[in-house]
Amino acid sequence: MFSKRTGSPYSDQNWLRSFLFTIYGTSVLVVSYFPLFYTHLGFSSSQVGYLYSLGPLISILSNLFWSMMSDKLGTIRKIMFILLAGQLVTGLLLARATEFSSVMLILSFFYFFYYPVFPLADTMAIKIAERHGRNFITIRVFGSLGYSFFALTVGYALRALGATWSLTLCIIIIIIALLITIGLKDVKKTVPELPDQEADTTKPVKKEHGLKDILLQKEVLWFFGCVFVLALGHRMNEAFLTISLKNLGAGEEVIGWALLASALSEIPVLFILGKYGDKFKELPLLILASFMYALRFLLMALADHPGSIIAIQALHSLTFGVFFVTCVRYITRIIPDRLRATGLAIYTVVWSSAAGLLSGTFGGMIYQEAGRFTFYMVAVGFSLLALVGFLGQHLLDIYRGSIRYSEKTNKRASL
Repeated sequence: MFSKRTGSPYSDQNWLRSFLFTIYGTSVLVVSYFPLFYTHLGFSSSQVGYLYSLGPLISILSNLFWSMMSDKLGTIRKIMFILLAGQLVTGLLLARATEFSSVMLILSFFYFFYYPVFPLADTMAIKIAERHGRNFITIRVFGSLGYSFFALTVGYALRALGATWSLTLCIIIIIIALLITIGLKDVKKTVPELPDQEADTTKPVKKEHGLKDILLQKEVLWFFGCVFVLALGHRMNEAFLTISLKNLGAGEEVIGWALLASALSEIPVLFILGKYGDKFKELPLLILASFMYALRFLLMALADHPGSIIAIQALHSLTFGVFFVTCVRYITRIIPDRLRATGLAIYTVVWSSAAGLLSGTFGGMIYQEAGRFTFYMVAVGFSLLALVGFLGQHLLDIYRGSIRYSEKTNKRASL
């Protein structure tokens, strides 16, 4: 069926691709350049760490609240419009704040509207891709392209204009994203399938508790536990990458190239795993990602030149690139479609919110008191711990599989 807006059967994909391209521009600024802006205001590394951890703390509530509202009301587009409008208002207030206490207060409200946009956009991408019979990576990759574009252009813009323009550029991008939401086509809420009327009604119907039953599964809890441990190292690096580069003498444009290297490197991996990832089991891929994270942070601990860090950023492809696609694949398999937004929100809470809260708070103290080398070696330890967790679950699955195979073989032999 053709869109009423443009007459194209793929307009909903194109509008969403434009939206993803744009909102990742705010991600570049909020995650990578806001810490530099705070240091420009005279905040210490510990204070920057507190401000960084504030976002994950707020997002624990906001991600679940807005995603559950989306599931309940059956709309994503309207929720994202509200979130972007909230970002715009709080961003304008934040641009006028200079005291740590006022920045902390206003930033809390900004984060309440900022974080939920991304899991909701991923949910919309998954559902629209399913509508057209395509892999959701063909839509989600435009987020990586947008991040790459803004990583470079924002770096040069701030080099020319100064770090004080960080919030102004962020507000401009938010306005553009807000306008794009007008063209987005909403996805309908999935209605649970009714039981077959011809089925045997004498059998008791098992009541479905949905997400509660899923989260009570030991394997799922173990999975999210490993995700959390791995995320600690990832978020530590994310929060203090730009500060590490600045301490090594890098300018804003060099920081832009480092962010560009990581964003561009993940694009081919997203496409490859989107097409061939189903041929590989999920846990081995997560073991690989954990190992590459450990290697990446070890190299970061030893790096002594901005150029080295730019090269190390290319490992983002085999760390986050592999991890993200594999996790989405796992989550979409274990969580029902009607709870997809809530499920991805829980993943975001574990990966971003809870991990960001601890990594920002304690990471800032470690960086300030023990230095960059110790800081990144702690991140190496978290990555190796996650590797052991994923490996243990994988070996347990192999053991269970061998027992089931043995039982089937013995049963056939006895017949």
